[in-house]
Parts: sequence; C-alpha cells; structure tokens
Amino acid sequence: MIKIKICKYVIVCRGVGMPKKRESRGRRKGSKGSVELIHCDQCGRLVPEDKAVCVTKMYSPVDPQLANELEKKGAIIAKYPITKCYCVSCAIFLGIIKVRSEDERKVATKS
Repeated sequence: MIKIKICKYVIVCRGVGMPKKRESRGRRKGSKGSVELIHCDQCGRLVPEDKAVCVTKMYSPVDPQLANELEKKGAIIAKYPITKCYCVSCAIFLGIIKVRSEDERKVATKS
C-alpha cells in the first residue's frame, strides 16, 4: 500500500523506494539471502561472491617458447586453471567487462 503525504514543499511517498536499475540488482544469488564476501584480486575490496567478475585462465609454469619446442617433440606440458575474481570497477579498468554505449544497452520495457 502506498501512502502519499503532501507537505508544504515536498511530496513524501511511503512504501516506494528508489527505482530498480536491474532486475537482479547486479547479482547472481537468486533467493539465497546473503552470500560470502571475497577479496578483489586487484585492489583488495570486499565484494559479494555472486557480484564479483571471475575470470579463469590456464597457467603453465613452463616458458611458452620452450613449451612449444617440447610439444613438437611429443612432451605433454601441464596447464593449471587459475581463477581470479575482481570487483566491478577493477574489471572495467582491466577491460574484462566494458561499459556499453546507450544504443547497445537493452531497452527497458514498461509493464
């Protein structure tokens, strides 16, 4: 129920908060309640686990040029997955995610 109170200068609406920019509020948690906080690997900021941008890359302890030569001779070089999690601002700074221009953004439909 929305209660509207008209003051002398300001109209105050009770029960109506700020407009919601994203349906998911920028998170992937669904209806979990609260999730664990993790540290950003770039700046150390505490970020909710479902909001962090995580990138998995394969890492090999062997130099790439040496690895190519060894693979040509038939050797198998081990590669290990390394996952790094970043806050949204660091992910934008590093170019992992990009700010889209206004025409590329999804058009909001009023229902």
